Amino acid sequence: MLITVADLKNGQRGVIREFQNNLLPIKLLELGCLPGNEIELVQVAPLSDPLYINVNGSHIAIRREMARYIEIDLIEAPSSHD
Repeated sequence: MLITVADLKNGQRGVIREFQNNLLPIKLLELGCLPGNEIELVQVAPLSDPLYINVNGSHIAIRREMARYIEIDLIEAPSSHD
């Protein structure tokens, strides 16, 4: 199942797998949006756009449309069962 940053809920994390159509702006690449890096959805603005993400300690605002191009492998939250 294909998961993108646009599918994340607040606090969810993933590892960037690849970009669809190579349409990511160079600025995002310079800020650390690279395959293999961890990404977290920090907050969603009112009206669901933009999304605030954390990549390598940088907080970045991106449009939901752009977030759909960033494919990730979801990092499952550890269960609280002992």
